[in-house]
Formats: sequence, C-alpha cells, structure tokens
Amino acid sequence: MEYFVQQLVNGLTLGSIYGLIAIGYTMVYGIIGMVNFAHGDIFMLGGFSALIVYLLLLSVFGGIPIALALFVMIIVAMLMTGLWNWVIEKMAYRPLRGSFRLAPLITAIGMSIALSNFIQVTQGPRNKPIPSMVSSVYEVFGISISLKQIIIVLVTAVLLTIFWYIVNHTPLGRAQRATEQDRKMAALLGIDVDKTISITFVMGAALAAVAGTMYLMYYGVIVFTDGFTPGVKAFTAAVLGGIGSLPGAVLGGIMIGLIESLWSAYFTIDYKDVATFSILAVVLIFKPSGILGRPEVEKV
Repeated sequence: MEYFVQQLVNGLTLGSIYGLIAIGYTMVYGIIGMVNFAHGDIFMLGGFSALIVYLLLLSVFGGIPIALALFVMIIVAMLMTGLWNWVIEKMAYRPLRGSFRLAPLITAIGMSIALSNFIQVTQGPRNKPIPSMVSSVYEVFGISISLKQIIIVLVTAVLLTIFWYIVNHTPLGRAQRATEQDRKMAALLGIDVDKTISITFVMGAALAAVAGTMYLMYYGVIVFTDGFTPGVKAFTAAVLGGIGSLPGAVLGGIMIGLIESLWSAYFTIDYKDVATFSILAVVLIFKPSGILGRPEVEKV
C-alpha cells in the first residue's frame, strides 16, 4: 500500500508539470483554434533560461538562498519565454491567421524544429546538469515526500487558480472569451483582437517557463530535446481533459502523470507511453470533447 501511495505522489508531481504546459496549449487553441506545436520547445527554453540564471546567481552571489534563487529563475524565465512567444506569434503566426488551416500548423512545427536546433547550437547537444537545489525529504506514514514535490504541486495549484480567475473574472478574460467565440464580432465591439491573442500567447509561455523551471528543479538536468516528449504529452493532457478548459488541462496532466507512474511501477517501463495514448483513445471514444470539455457548437 505504501508503495502504491508513493507512486501516486510521484505521478501527481509529474502530472502537475504536464498540466502547467497543457494550460498554454488549451489557451491558445481555445482563442484561435490553433495547436501551437512550438509550445513544448518554449517549455524547454524556459528550462534553459532558468538554468543560465541559476548558474549566474551561483557564480556571482555564491550562497544565495534557494527560495530567492528560484523566484529570480522563474521571473527571468517567464520574461524570456514571453518575449519569444510574442515574437513568434507576431512574426510567424499572425500573417497566416486568415490562410488555410494547415499553414499555421506547418509553421508551428517549423518553429519547434528551429527553436530546438537553436538551443542545440548555442548550448550544445549534451545534458546540462545543475547542483541540487532542494534536497529536503519528509517521511509521512512511510511515504517519502520531497520538498520539491510539494513546491511543484503548490505552484501548479496557485497558478491554475490565478489564471482561472483572470479568464473568468477580469476584463482581459472577457476579451479572451469574446475573441474565442467570434473574432469578427469582438473586433466590431471594440476589442483589440490582435493584442488579446498576443497576450494569450505570452500567458501560455509564462506558464511553460514555470513548468520548465519546475522540471529543471525536479530532475536536475535538461537537454535541447526535452521540449518534444513533454510537449506531446502535455498536448495529450489538454485533449484528454478537454481542450479549452483550464481545469481540464491540469486534470488531464495529472491523469497522464499517474498513468505513467503507476504503469512504470507495476509493469514494464517500455510501454508506459502506449498505455497513456491507449487510455486517451478510449476516453475520446466515449467522450470526444474530453473529460471537462464542452461540445463544440457549429456557427451557422
């Protein structure tokens, strides 16, 4: 029983990281109906930004408190990835917004490859480790819970609450929801649609940056290919939970994290991805809009 609960804790931690990335997918898809496949590499950029900031802080200040270092890492990573995603949206996606549906998708795949190769060239192809940031571990009824696991789960819960409030109870959120429903009508009512979409991309990138920082803190290493697999699984989480739903994105991420953790613990680790996507297929057969997704209403 203790072993089972331990895997639940591990799965919840991993799922929280997937959930943070998935929120970015679901926000962008919800507002313009586009799958931003470069989002996983934005997550990877956030991790590398946090890595560089942490190493700089260690070299300049030495024994800086970990809490302060983590805060600075998150802020700088959010700023960097927000700027990257804003430029990508403005230069690569916005000119194609009125074109056929495959054009933005192909462009997103191209941006993903470009970002991955950019990091490979500038940072090298090898794994980039960092000294352990948080090492405290607590024993609770025979279950090992590390401080970094607690931080990841709490950060995910706080950010989900903040972004849910922004989307549902602020003027920006109303503009986002209006743009999602009908861009032309929103523009006629005075909403700056381009600005709203750009802000949505920046918000998604900020969450990906936090996820990248949490990933770096949890695993202690990052490499330029780390954007692909977590990105695909986070997109799967967004679809599983109901793309367009913020709580659904986090729920989907946690479900995938739990599936991976439990499957790896009790079965062969080689087939954990097969199990994840098989369960996704089964869920979508019976609930095509996802667990918390709303059926799409066709405009006529």
